[in-house]
Amino acid sequence: MSFRFPGPAVSDCGVTTIRGVDFAFDRVGTGSTFVWGHGLKSSRRIEDESGRIDWSVVRQVADVLRYDARGHGASGFTDDPAGYGWDQLALDQLALCDHLGIRQAIVGGASMGAGTALHVAVHSPERVRALVLMIPPTAWDTRAGQVDLYRQQADIVETSGVEPLIAANADVDPPAPFLDDVRLWKDRHAALLRAADPIRLVGVSRGAAVADLPTPEAVAAVDCPTLILAWAGDPGHPVSTAERLGELITDSTVSIASTSTEVAIWTSRIVDFLRAQQ
Repeated sequence: MSFRFPGPAVSDCGVTTIRGVDFAFDRVGTGSTFVWGHGLKSSRRIEDESGRIDWSVVRQVADVLRYDARGHGASGFTDDPAGYGWDQLALDQLALCDHLGIRQAIVGGASMGAGTALHVAVHSPERVRALVLMIPPTAWDTRAGQVDLYRQQADIVETSGVEPLIAANADVDPPAPFLDDVRLWKDRHAALLRAADPIRLVGVSRGAAVADLPTPEAVAAVDCPTLILAWAGDPGHPVSTAERLGELITDSTVSIASTSTEVAIWTSRIVDFLRAQQ
């Protein structure tokens, strides 16, 4: 495997058509290239507003490529659910990297983005130097219940809008690190749903119902340093997935956050990991 050593600062942004879809992206920073994918129903803007990762700090040690996945943010939308399988999102990511001349990178993402990153590593291992998997989602034997939930959510939004979803979540606790401010978590979630395009929301939810991680056998063949960051108390991103990934990937480190303080240091954990790959 060849390695890309830190080079001059990179700054690029725009919209490009990849695999028939317009993708909005930005690439800023200096160091080894770090490609990042956001989660379902999220976007670069939503991630920035959450403040969960301080990208200004990450860009000091890495050439960071971020983009809005198909059906999300400022990127284009297609109504074929099959196009939203994480294996297909991985092909989107690889094609975007081809367009930008990126032959090898550290690859990471949150939730859906973590699933995308794993599929990239399985599909094209020679192009992945290392992995950062944040809040990996339900997978394999835990996936069926989540698939049913996505389909139900899509049906509800299509027929009745987002308010029934917001009402249904009123009694659902957030993940453990956010139990100290339940109202803020729920208010943000409600605001995101109300701001979303219902047609896109239905489409990406149905698309998520056809997605899963690569098979355990395929994941076990992943041979690169991997940082896995998970949090407790979230059925949609169960600790069991993170722990299983840690068992399957030989060169991996798993960290489980139970408090907001532990989540707050995720940026520094990622930065330290990226520096170790230089």
